[in-house]
Amino acid sequence: MARRIVIADDHPLMRAALRATIEKVWPGLPVAEVADAASARREAEVGDIDLLTLDLHMADSAGLQTLMAFRQDFPSMPVVVVSASEDAKIRRGARELGASAFIPKSAPLELMREAFAAVAEGDLWFPDEEDNSGDPQADDAIARLARLTPAQRRILALVAQGMLNKQIAHEMVISEATVKAHMTAIFRRLNVINRTQAVLIAKQLDDAGQASGA
Repeated sequence: MARRIVIADDHPLMRAALRATIEKVWPGLPVAEVADAASARREAEVGDIDLLTLDLHMADSAGLQTLMAFRQDFPSMPVVVVSASEDAKIRRGARELGASAFIPKSAPLELMREAFAAVAEGDLWFPDEEDNSGDPQADDAIARLARLTPAQRRILALVAQGMLNKQIAHEMVISEATVKAHMTAIFRRLNVINRTQAVLIAKQLDDAGQASGA
């Protein structure tokens, strides 16, 4: 079955630069370009993707939550984050959530080629590995969020939208008792005691992707 690569970025010039670099590393492999996360998800659902490059700040993106969703829903699909942000927190979060690489959009084409070549060999590639600065609490929160199941992640997203358990049950076509059971598990995995604390932790993924125009 034919394999392919998907570039998800809302800037045409950036997509062109990524395509030119990718075609040097994977010559002859089909490359699809999309401008939003929803289109990237549709491509992923078709399957046969060797690599997805993901901009965290497209119109319908939710920062690192978007990356987490792809990694949980398509665990065998390598994802390379290509971001305008130089924030070490975002870089560490991307790695914690399972990205194969983090490429700053400011990187020269040769550095991008180096990153893609590393991923093609099955390696990880993250710049400035020696940078250990940052917020340990934020890193720990991202690690806890990464442990949520897809169903728990969706419920937490609906909680963040202000939905009550009854509304969530209707939205997900499950019983209210099942929602309550998921909420108990979410609280335990996030080490929180109420919905407000859970939402505050989830918001860190949004902030990480949006604050710096990632």
